Amino acid sequence: MTQEDFQSMQANIPTDPGIYKYFDAGRQLLYVGKAKNIRKRVSSYFTRSQQTRKTAELVRRIAHIEFTIVHSEQDAFLLENSLIKEFRPKYNIDLKDDKTYPYIVIRNEPFPRVYLTRRRIQDGSEYLGPFTSAGKVRELMQFIRQHIPIRTCKLNLSEQNIRQQKFKVCLEFHLGNCKGPCAGLQTASDYMEGLQRMRYMLKGNLGPVLQQYRKDMKSYAESMAFEKAAQVKKKIEHLEQYQSSSPIINPRLGDLDVFNLAEDGEDAFVNYLMVRNGTITDTRTLAITRKLDESAEEVMALTIAHFRETFQSDAPEMVLPFVIEYPDPGIKVTVPKGGDKKKLLELSAINVNYFRTELQKRKRLHLGVEKDPLERIAQLQEDLSLQELPVHIECFDNSHFQGSFPVSAMVCFRDGMPSKQDYRHYNVKTVEGINDFATMKEVVHRRYKKLLDTGAGLPQLVIIDGGKGQLGAALESIEELGLIGRMTLIGLAKNEEEVFFAGDKESLKLPYNGSSLMLIRHIRDEVHRFGISFHRKKRSSGTFRNELEQIQGIGRQTADQLLQHFRSVKKVAAASETELAELIGGAKARMVFKHFREQ
Repeated sequence: MTQEDFQSMQANIPTDPGIYKYFDAGRQLLYVGKAKNIRKRVSSYFTRSQQTRKTAELVRRIAHIEFTIVHSEQDAFLLENSLIKEFRPKYNIDLKDDKTYPYIVIRNEPFPRVYLTRRRIQDGSEYLGPFTSAGKVRELMQFIRQHIPIRTCKLNLSEQNIRQQKFKVCLEFHLGNCKGPCAGLQTASDYMEGLQRMRYMLKGNLGPVLQQYRKDMKSYAESMAFEKAAQVKKKIEHLEQYQSSSPIINPRLGDLDVFNLAEDGEDAFVNYLMVRNGTITDTRTLAITRKLDESAEEVMALTIAHFRETFQSDAPEMVLPFVIEYPDPGIKVTVPKGGDKKKLLELSAINVNYFRTELQKRKRLHLGVEKDPLERIAQLQEDLSLQELPVHIECFDNSHFQGSFPVSAMVCFRDGMPSKQDYRHYNVKTVEGINDFATMKEVVHRRYKKLLDTGAGLPQLVIIDGGKGQLGAALESIEELGLIGRMTLIGLAKNEEEVFFAGDKESLKLPYNGSSLMLIRHIRDEVHRFGISFHRKKRSSGTFRNELEQIQGIGRQTADQLLQHFRSVKKVAAASETELAELIGGAKARMVFKHFREQ
């Protein structure tokens, strides 16, 4: 859909809260989003110049837009989350959570059976959970059965069958694991009281259970039933021991949902701690893949909705590391500065960072970079025929926003491992518009002039992420600085992942799964990640502003419109007044044209 197509339909877009759906030409759902004002939110996709490559690709594919108006922002939020989970549109956040969780079901039948299941059906039964570990659920059920007699048979214990004495007690009755409801030896009210105790235990609330057992023990002791009193006392001791082994922070905290987030480039990780009556009863960490450069707040809000729905949480309070706009006003959002809630948040941070680190290790293991780093760089020296062992490697990459605001990033590896204190970001100073060659020449010159001026050591290997043009531009700076022969420069083709040297007609094809190419890939991915984080930070801080916005009478929307059409401020300055008027009208065109002519 072009900007002209959108402008023709813009007036028909509602300004109410709701959700919008983008479809491609084949009517495939591409993206679902929510908005307080649908028209304003959708318009931003077609008027922004500072779009990422993925957002621009989404806009290019849009052929049809549909809207659903709802009563409130909260309804829009819930509907958006439901549609994303059901249809999994290509450009929405990917919640990698295909696991089927186990539940404990209390069957809708006389003297309900209680057992583990992964199928939740609408049969009137009560489902407790879900739980993240089937093993822990079985262990918990075994613990509960030691204290609460619950039948395990599949008999139809209807009132008529019990009255007609169709059943006899089994071995479970004689072992003390069942009170024999099949033979009329246990009343329905007594059985249901046991089920209620079980519910308390599953929710981590052992207080009512312990209180009832102490009451029973006292009653048995008063009636001289000392053997039964001793049995109940043993149960109390067992439960108290179980309670002390749970990670209780403070029983007065009540029910909380605790969330924390860690980011790694385009990936994000969210940890969830379910706290009930001050006890952590469950935990889960989820990996999320951003699709359209979503902010940390957007990722957190969507993931919270996913977790609360999946775990059927009704906790009235959420503990978070930062404030988010959560559409349910009935839920309190707390960002603690100290105390037990802060400790819970720190515990969640430990869990999410551990999960991220372990995932990174598995990725590196898959890429073959878990070998001895010195072995890897020795292999790289051999494969590239380098004179020196490349113990110091640097890699450069350029990027920009929708044809505007060029920036660069450089990462440094020492002894085959990232040296993050040596990473550098560069705002391009001397290049106007988008010129990858000139940008590469500038940042390489700035980097190695600085190293020469400070007397710092030079890298043995420099990797230029780009084609032969970028490599040639980098080599010009190396020649100007008199560094030819003191370091080796190579280029890395973006698509083919082939290595080439300046002046060579043929590229060098390293073994695809060999440690050398995998190390180069790892360095390339790291410079991409570092550059993307730089973009996000500068965009969120509002650093990116262009000269057009400084012109009196020209606002952000007009400046974005000009940049989206002409691709750079330099091309806007070179445009004729007629060309400008066709796009933004005569009055504004005269302002822009006059501004650049006066300069």
